Amino acid sequence: MKITIIGVNYFPEDTATGLYTTQMAEYLARNHEVSIITGFPYYPVWKISDDYSNQSTFLYEEVNDVKIYRYKQYVPKNPTFFKRIVHLIDFTIGSIRNLFKIKESDVIISIVPFTSSVFLGYILKKRLNAKLWTHIQDFEFDAAVESGLTSKSFFNNLFFEYLFKIENILLNRSDVNSTISFGMLSKLKLKSNSTSYYLPNWVDPDFINPKNSNTHKYMLSDKFKILYSGNIGAKQDWGFFIKFLDYNINNDSIEIIVVGDGAKKDWLLNKIKDYNNVIYYPPVPFEELPDLLCSADIHILFQKQNVIDTVMPSKLLGMMASGKPSIVLGNNKSEVKKVLDESKGGVYLSTRNEIELSMILLKLIKDKSLIIDLGNNARNYISEKFAYKEVLHKFDNRLELLIGEKN
Repeated sequence: MKITIIGVNYFPEDTATGLYTTQMAEYLARNHEVSIITGFPYYPVWKISDDYSNQSTFLYEEVNDVKIYRYKQYVPKNPTFFKRIVHLIDFTIGSIRNLFKIKESDVIISIVPFTSSVFLGYILKKRLNAKLWTHIQDFEFDAAVESGLTSKSFFNNLFFEYLFKIENILLNRSDVNSTISFGMLSKLKLKSNSTSYYLPNWVDPDFINPKNSNTHKYMLSDKFKILYSGNIGAKQDWGFFIKFLDYNINNDSIEIIVVGDGAKKDWLLNKIKDYNNVIYYPPVPFEELPDLLCSADIHILFQKQNVIDTVMPSKLLGMMASGKPSIVLGNNKSEVKKVLDESKGGVYLSTRNEIELSMILLKLIKDKSLIIDLGNNARNYISEKFAYKEVLHKFDNRLELLIGEKN
């Protein structure tokens, strides 16, 4: 089977969508011929990486049996919503040339974000008489509205109404649409009449394994270590995070470690510079991630209250695989709440109360056996339901069925 994947984020990006698209492509390449049309690596720092910055506009590579066709897209230093639109348009237009480098394909997999990847996939579908599968990691237009990335003016409302209509048209051009949570699947069914499929993100519990991990150099303190690791962006509630820090500013028994990068990093660094119990570190290489996650005593994640099921934080899987409990703040209707409630692997809070959160932490600090129980529950749940090999094996089988329908 010949497979073409279209998505802006790919290797060597090793976080978020780039990581999952890379792992998907390389897994499928074990048994199939796989190509990807992608951009130059830039995420999460919003800067094309030094290894690629001097390369020509169009670049061909072959890594781990995957043929990679790259276009050097515009990457804004300050990624406002409208600069992201330019970023999206440039990748889309620039990648049309790479479409014609694909001579054969049985199935095209378009990765969202960007929604425009579906447009590129549809062009290739019609040209090669292939099947089109759209996989949605993030409902980018919904997320932009819910995260407050754009103002609620008449012009913006009209603009988003137009974007949602385009999204609907494109999704209905796909043979199959998939997404990463059941809540997002319900939203997807309202947007498209095409066949829908649940394809969750995954984690390799053999890779993130507390039994094989060592204490990470960021986590050498003897204090109780609270870790946030991931994107520092608009979907996280950093305003509440600062309130939580204010309440615990004199608590010398804890150390709060923030590891990551993103559009709000500079803002956050300016806010936390005067707190003695908060430390920031840049992202770690992917091979160090198990040590980092498993060295924490507890993980935290602050989602904005109005972000419900447009996103399913992929970082949650690694947090839970580490065998350490998580405290997550978000909307009470979020899929994340269902995962934590079902797994009994942590605490989910829908209220924004720094005192309540601090009391929960105090209880966990005093009860080490509770931390162990919650952590074990989290890891067992993730290993059973979100293991890398099982999720992608089922996906591969479903692709084979889709090609069978074509023939």
